[in-house]
Amino acid sequence: MILTGAEITRERDNGRIRIEPFNLDNVQPNSYDFHLGDSILRYTEPVLDVHQDNPTEEIPIPEDGMLLTPSRIYLASSAERIGSDHYAPTFGSKSGVARAGIFTHLSCGLVDIGSHGKLTLQFHVVQAVKIYPGMKIGQVLFWKPQGEITLYDGKYQGAEGPQASQIHRDFA
Repeated sequence: MILTGAEITRERDNGRIRIEPFNLDNVQPNSYDFHLGDSILRYTEPVLDVHQDNPTEEIPIPEDGMLLTPSRIYLASSAERIGSDHYAPTFGSKSGVARAGIFTHLSCGLVDIGSHGKLTLQFHVVQAVKIYPGMKIGQVLFWKPQGEITLYDGKYQGAEGPQASQIHRDFA
């Protein structure tokens, strides 16, 4: 069962959903709009190795925008800290963002129950597109689970900005 916007607001007020900062203007009929953070993380090597901790650089997104180009993955984060110990959040792009050719999180849009922090977004663009810090970039939905809840306690817990892949830790 998906929560309505009114129920997201109620559950946030009751402390069962975390969205910080929260603004009623971002509540939609069955989701909450979130914003782009202020930096981009990108890998510095042309070939990534899943057995290695691949080097990255974090770049502030200028107020006058940043140009994203094709054939590259960019990692960004939500401006908001989002999570719940009671609901399973999922997220994706705002439709206008998708229509501009920005693919945000084509896979793994599920946030585990118990995960709290800023959402990491993976961007891939079809053609060059300019983005801006603080722009509405996505929407998060909250789903009621069925069954016993086990809270997330993984390697990305408490993220405060874009997170590079930690898949290399799975091979240790």
